[in-house]
Amino acid sequence: MDEVKTAGGAEAQDTPKRKRKAPKLKDLGLGVPATGGEVLRDAKEAAAIEAHWRDLGDAKPPKGGGKLKYVDELARLQFELIKLQEWVRVNGLKVCVLFEGRDAAGKGGVIKRITESLNPRVCRIVALGTPTEKERGQWYFQRYVAQLPAKGEIVLFDRSWYNRAGVERVMGFCTDGEYQEFLRACPQFEEMLVRSGIILIKYWFSVSDEEQEKRFTERMRNPIKRWKLSPMDLESRKHWVEYSKAKDAMLEHTDKKLTPWYIVDADDKKKARLNCIHHLLQQIPYQDIAPVELELPPRQGDDGYKRPKKSKQNWVPEIY
Repeated sequence: MDEVKTAGGAEAQDTPKRKRKAPKLKDLGLGVPATGGEVLRDAKEAAAIEAHWRDLGDAKPPKGGGKLKYVDELARLQFELIKLQEWVRVNGLKVCVLFEGRDAAGKGGVIKRITESLNPRVCRIVALGTPTEKERGQWYFQRYVAQLPAKGEIVLFDRSWYNRAGVERVMGFCTDGEYQEFLRACPQFEEMLVRSGIILIKYWFSVSDEEQEKRFTERMRNPIKRWKLSPMDLESRKHWVEYSKAKDAMLEHTDKKLTPWYIVDADDKKKARLNCIHHLLQQIPYQDIAPVELELPPRQGDDGYKRPKKSKQNWVPEIY
């Protein structure tokens, strides 16, 4: 990793700079795939995308049949997401996107790539935990309704009310009556959302048994990824077929013309990210709104202010 250069202004010259050799990635346990290769890969990906921004003003989609570089196309799609975000904000649209699928199917990866270039005040992620006792006594959809988008917002649900059709059904966290009522009520609930003006988009990330096992094994061995692996994830492996049956029943009852499911082949993470983002952009007609031109005002004049000496303040040591 290149050293991070720090810039010191004229007012920071009262103490000499101390140069220390930055620790290497391998010394931090971040240099090899077994312990943290993903961190390095993500950092390189982010740096490569950042380098593309100045060249993306006239970027065009790749022509069919031609090969493309993952980072190049991801940068272009993220640039388009910024245009979409501004269109949603200015026109007061309400966009709700659901990401569902098996554990380790790649939902979090695509959500991360969607949001990393967007304004969190416009685009936010909802990932609700286990319901509280109070929430268990509420109407099932109630806690999700509170998270729905207002005008000018995009909300990405990292798992949603479809928990009832999946983990709750398979693991016995709901009664058969509650499950059947969900299958009956869910299409009506989603139709109400659409009639209220919400743009509802639903993605199911499909991953094979072999690929999920590979990703679970990596998470078990990788301390940086281990937090992603819960006891419930491991338990789900024992119920693979039951989850498959539950998914099929869910699609049968809730894949409606007004609120369809879109299935993402997620065995290849990078392709899944590009395909999903590209598809998302196609679901909402938008235009490139020219941003308001801003003019940087002149800095306030010096009226005799003197900055305190650095020696009297607690500065973070310059290790890098």
